[in-house]
Amino acid sequence: MYIKIHEAYRTIIAVADSNLIGKTFEQDIKQIEIKPTFFKGEEIETQELIKTLQDFEKEDATFNIVGKESIKCAIEAGIISKEGIMEIDGVPVGLGLF
Repeated sequence: MYIKIHEAYRTIIAVADSNLIGKTFEQDIKQIEIKPTFFKGEEIETQELIKTLQDFEKEDATFNIVGKESIKCAIEAGIISKEGIMEIDGVPVGLGLF
């Protein structure tokens, strides 16, 4: 998995499964492009990602999370629930504030 931290008016945390980087998914009117410039930061292991997500949740960050493993970590970290996930072409996506 990759994590990239963007500093703006609010911190944006982008997380994606490694195998999704550079791909685009479409379904009906929904589309997501997993751009390397937005999602490909540093590679991160599961337990470190869970802790990092929990730390940034305390700082009122916003999250963009894509992929089965990344979403699984976000659920385990307690920052997203299953109801907060949509699927685009079979790929789970969590966007925005959780």
